[in-house]
Amino acid sequence: MRKKSLVMIFSAIVLILFVMLLSYQSLYTNGNDQPQKDQEQAVADLNIQKDKESKKTINNRDNDNVEIQVKDRKTQPAYSYSDAIVESVFIETTIDSDNDGHVDRIHASIIRPKETDDGLKVPVIYEITPYMYGLNPLTFHDVNVELNAVDENGKAKGKPFSSSDFPGLYDDYFVPHGYAVVIAESIGTVRSDGCPSIGDKNEVLAASSVIDWLNGRANAFSENGEPVLANWTTGDVGMIGMSYNGTLDNGVAVTGIEGLKTIVPIAAISSWYDYYRANGAVVAPGGYQGEDTDILANAILTRENSELCNEVVDGLKNSQDRITGDYNEFWDHRNYLNEVKNIKASVFVVHGLNDWNVKTKQFSQWWDALGKNDVPRKLWLHQEGHKNPKSIRENEWYETLHKWFDYWLYDIDNGIMDEPMVDIQREDSSWEIEDNWPAEGAKSTTLYLNHNSSIQVGTVSLQSTSNNQKNAMTLIDDPMIQAEVLVSNPEESNPNRIVFMTNELIDRVRISGTPEVSILASLDQPVSNLTALLVDYSKTTSKIVTRGWMDPQNINDVNKSKPLDPNKNYTFTWDMQPDDYVFEEGHRIGIVFIASDYEYTLRPPAGNKLTLFPQKSKVILPVVGGSDAFKW
Repeated sequence: MRKKSLVMIFSAIVLILFVMLLSYQSLYTNGNDQPQKDQEQAVADLNIQKDKESKKTINNRDNDNVEIQVKDRKTQPAYSYSDAIVESVFIETTIDSDNDGHVDRIHASIIRPKETDDGLKVPVIYEITPYMYGLNPLTFHDVNVELNAVDENGKAKGKPFSSSDFPGLYDDYFVPHGYAVVIAESIGTVRSDGCPSIGDKNEVLAASSVIDWLNGRANAFSENGEPVLANWTTGDVGMIGMSYNGTLDNGVAVTGIEGLKTIVPIAAISSWYDYYRANGAVVAPGGYQGEDTDILANAILTRENSELCNEVVDGLKNSQDRITGDYNEFWDHRNYLNEVKNIKASVFVVHGLNDWNVKTKQFSQWWDALGKNDVPRKLWLHQEGHKNPKSIRENEWYETLHKWFDYWLYDIDNGIMDEPMVDIQREDSSWEIEDNWPAEGAKSTTLYLNHNSSIQVGTVSLQSTSNNQKNAMTLIDDPMIQAEVLVSNPEESNPNRIVFMTNELIDRVRISGTPEVSILASLDQPVSNLTALLVDYSKTTSKIVTRGWMDPQNINDVNKSKPLDPNKNYTFTWDMQPDDYVFEEGHRIGIVFIASDYEYTLRPPAGNKLTLFPQKSKVILPVVGGSDAFKW
């Protein structure tokens, strides 16, 4: 009996050891996969939880949010900023921009009222930026180079926002009023994966993933890899940002993404081609001569292991085409005007009339496209350059922004959409309101260029002269002389410019819109720069109001250069940057032609000659009141 008991005990021990061996082998075989399985299970659990939270959010939207305090038709500062919850998440995108075999995750910082942990649901003010911790050192393209003439086939022969997570520009104001604020880092920057691709679909889709997560359509994880839910938000989002940040707002809006209710793009790009090119000419953003998409990408490439993005940056350099300057597929993928019809959000546009970094064409063509597609919109135009309106009109800015977000994110009927659409700052710093832009009554008004060979300066009039006159005016390109120098002292002889001026104005003249020039001219070389400058001349000073550039090889089409015959006459027509400007009584309106523009265009060797025929040339100005506004 005792012997049988010993046998039974021994058998049991052997069985236990065998089971332990199998378990150890299974653990050894699958151990490397376990963290992934844990995360997959966590995501599955998260998706189940999302369904529950989605039902809770919908229920919350169907009932009044009694904790939000509204007085005088606006949300009140009912929540403690010092007690607000701050968290950090990594949001899963749908792209793999660095081609490492894993979808990119972008980092976002969140601040929200502490009451959101107790069931309060709030909308989100969202900003995404590539500038979170500044820029890498910049090395610009050389602009002192020969221009490239094309052959018969059109082939070439040859910024910013910076801050730590919080406080930012808006969180300390809006969190107490019942909003969450999210600041995300664009792909390839700081703690986000991926590679910067300068405004294409990868950057736009990455930015959109934050809105997807806020609406339960994307996953996010803490720094420890734990799934994170956005169960504290209504899912309604308003985007805001200046410069590149605002540009990404435009890009996200044209996707038509659900949950995005409004955007506030400040000094933002609507087409990247018009940031780095103009009518076929390679043109720099103001203050950054020699910059292009590859330079900007390297500047914002602040992620770890940045060498993973070398191929992407090289692709930008090879596709942007600094040789011909033509509009191509590369630029078309970065043109948000193509898809304005998809926008479901409202748009509050802000721009400086003297912004030569993100030039005024960006807001003008965007505003026009929004109107043609019946997008609810509002516009602020100020007299500064590349600036945030907070530094110009702080109290009014926050008041208007507050009403705008309350209306679009809390559905508070505060009357903002019944106000005139446009606020515009005049030259004396006063503000006016108008119903639209360009101003009502602005008419394309043709001014004809004339020249008498006995005087140095050409004239501008409302009447054309006989075409029998063959007076010609010439200039010699000197790219190293700045435009401000070339427009000064207009009545003195200067071989590097051609000047036309009106008589002194008896009354003020306002332009509102896009000026255009058309000249009959010949070049002594097959390639050149062309630049037109609209100038305000007083008795003692000269001020460049606006300017425009052209590669004459793009005479017919911005998409394709064509070879030009030296010394053959052509009609060249190109636009200038849009503006809203008042020429005062006693001043003269000037139009000055030069070839290269030192601060903006490429700078070829000096010596190219332009011959212009005034009697076949004109300038078309968007004048409020049309030709009747001119008195001299």
